[in-house]
Amino acid sequence: MRWFAFILTAFAALLASAQTHYEGTIAVGGKAGATLSRVNFNPTVEQVMLPGMTAGVMIRYIEEKNFGLIAELNFTQRGWKEKFEESDYQYSHNFTYLELPIMTHIFFGNQRVKGFINLGPEIEVMLGNRISSNFSYQDAAEDEYFINDNRHIEQLSMKVSNKLDYGICAGAGMELNLNSKHSLLLEGRFYYGLTDVFPNHKTDVFSSSNSMTISVTLGYFYRLK
Repeated sequence: MRWFAFILTAFAALLASAQTHYEGTIAVGGKAGATLSRVNFNPTVEQVMLPGMTAGVMIRYIEEKNFGLIAELNFTQRGWKEKFEESDYQYSHNFTYLELPIMTHIFFGNQRVKGFINLGPEIEVMLGNRISSNFSYQDAAEDEYFINDNRHIEQLSMKVSNKLDYGICAGAGMELNLNSKHSLLLEGRFYYGLTDVFPNHKTDVFSSSNSMTISVTLGYFYRLK
């Protein structure tokens, strides 16, 4: 949590500095939406995108020259879902994160409708993880299906080793100003994690296991200034 306090303090100082040079606007709001995620394993694990949800709060400072900053605090679900050919087996590993992105906000358009691009770093902490399966994944090594399929099974029961993740995120969307105080926005965003979820030493099975997430959210801003 010290990382969160440090970043929030730095963000507040940056806002204070910017306000001494520009007459800007400040808005607060919330957002919610859906996610599709996977884990980039090396060696490769057969999988499909795992659906989830995301929701959080936002604060935005905008300068007059089509430039601003956004900080968010979100709860986000991500993970991966195994792909099984010609089988009724189902397995997914769900992660729940508290995430803090701090992004550059570039916008363009008119007073009514604006397009925007968000880009910046993100730090997050895993609050919990849950496995959902309709078979005994702990005994997969003795299961005829996995023996014949010759696929990796170690990830099915592997424990998370890194609960702190950081990465980069980029998004684009549109904002509709309802009036001088209220606005709605729709955004699509991509997140790429730079930290491996599972052990990645030379003696471990996977050399990498970083997260990748696509999200689509609907948000609301209320202008304070």
